[in-house]
Amino acid sequence: MRIITTVAKMQEQALLWRQEGRVIGFVPTMGYLHEGHTSLLNTARRECDKVVLSIFVNPTQFGPNEDFSVYPRNACRDIRIAKTAGVDAVFFPTEKEMYPRGYATYVYVKELEKKLCGQTRPIHFQGVATIVTKLFQITQPHYAYFGQKDAQQAILLRRMVDDLNIPLIMRVMPIVREADGLAMSSRNAYLSVDERKQALVLSSALKFFQEQVKKGETSVQKLRKQMEDVIATAPAARIDYIAFVDTKTLEPFEEIKEGTLVALAVYIGKTRLIDNWMI
Repeated sequence: MRIITTVAKMQEQALLWRQEGRVIGFVPTMGYLHEGHTSLLNTARRECDKVVLSIFVNPTQFGPNEDFSVYPRNACRDIRIAKTAGVDAVFFPTEKEMYPRGYATYVYVKELEKKLCGQTRPIHFQGVATIVTKLFQITQPHYAYFGQKDAQQAILLRRMVDDLNIPLIMRVMPIVREADGLAMSSRNAYLSVDERKQALVLSSALKFFQEQVKKGETSVQKLRKQMEDVIATAPAARIDYIAFVDTKTLEPFEEIKEGTLVALAVYIGKTRLIDNWMI
């Protein structure tokens, strides 16, 4: 397994593989890998000849009062996990390598980045779209793998790929959960023992939603209130949003129908967690 730290070397390796006719699978991450990431790597390993993992905590997707400086990092552990998963190359650049002095170009996905998480994280998705575009150019993949937990991100990036005619296939894989239902996330590491227990209200609210829809409930107003009541059972919980939206446009629905994404963002103490379910 190669560890590559420069754009030039990564592009050189990717283009060599392409010239050899190898199919490249790419998994972009900010590191602190968990089973959600390894599930993406394992799928890429099955489907592609070569697998590239990127590890880069991207500063442009963090707001001024967010957790960039304390975002969990463990490079040695990440490298061990990558080796076990059969990764062929880890792209591990510095901030200076990705954003050299004078850097001035950003990617903006109109409208989609303003919705849901974008309402309280206004620069987040511009940073995401910019870094992923750069990573696609650098790693030259045929397939790129993302997790459904970051549903808005996946929807936005799929639009970006289509609009910019980027020649790759995006694969969005199911959410990987802990045994008790909590969606796996690097930010789970922030939770205290008590907060970790209270964080289960996110998956509990989604499970309640599924049960109510199976019984025939379609009113978004009723379902939102019921989900709010579930989340309110956790003293440390504070709702950012509960949204019922179209899976392509993120436009809100008033009635549940096929193609509805129910997405929620909830603070547990100081930690902001997201989760979702798609009909």
